[in-house]
Amino acid sequence: MIRIKVPATSANIGVGFDCMGLAVSLYSSVEFEKSAEKLEITGCPKEFRNSDNLVYQAFVKACRHLDKPVPNVKINIENNIPVARGLGSSAFCIVAGLQGANAWFDSPMDRAELLDLATEMEGHPDNVSPAIYGKLGVSFIDEQKDVQTVHFDVNDQLEFVTLIPDYQVSTEKAREILPSEMSYHEAIYQVGHAVALSKAMELGDLNLIRESIIDKMHEPYRSKLIPDYQKAKDICQQANGTMYISGSGSTMMAIVNSSEDAEQIVANAKKDFPTWEVNHVNVDTNGVMSEVI
Repeated sequence: MIRIKVPATSANIGVGFDCMGLAVSLYSSVEFEKSAEKLEITGCPKEFRNSDNLVYQAFVKACRHLDKPVPNVKINIENNIPVARGLGSSAFCIVAGLQGANAWFDSPMDRAELLDLATEMEGHPDNVSPAIYGKLGVSFIDEQKDVQTVHFDVNDQLEFVTLIPDYQVSTEKAREILPSEMSYHEAIYQVGHAVALSKAMELGDLNLIRESIIDKMHEPYRSKLIPDYQKAKDICQQANGTMYISGSGSTMMAIVNSSEDAEQIVANAKKDFPTWEVNHVNVDTNGVMSEVI
């Protein structure tokens, strides 16, 4: 049996819209083993236990890319990443399926090749890159349609808290609410802040993170889709932290520089939002991991 473990991912990090993503220590896993039937899927709702399952679709894509026959397979999914909450649930499925097939055939593909295939399926690399490599990733697709990605070590002093509401934000609505144009002034603002944020995360400079993470491209609009945005932000700021919308939401991510502040956010968020899922997490530095059992 092959077990694939994939970290949750948090895209955008405020000013890094559609290009920046972070892997965090909230994990899901998928097990692959031989089956007498063409396909068996367990561990997910019944409506996803068929060949349209995204994990299986990725598994098949990798087999065909490797020019290998698609084997009869049993897939068991253990997903701890809330669906449609901005924590990379689809990236998890895609990366797990691709790496599952890769490991099945003795891992002929390196991570760069996995990233190309994953980006083809996901449509953009901001979530799949950290899911594969871990750390903080900044990615883009070049003029030759190749994926370019660079990775930053995030300072160990930084701690993170996921604030996951008990409601979703539609990705479609999160796209529709954005303006179709932005000025040169706003573009310059975003570029400067995004570059500074990347370095601030490496340095663990929370003051610089607080200043550089303030977004003008999507958060002012998407925050309106999260009714509790301001209250959650107040909780984070009262604990000396800052906060951004993870992906298109509804999850929000707090950044602090001490475990005490992180735990204060956890306690206050659970008190004010008892139905939310709140996790004290760190940065994952490994990305996708494979284990043959």
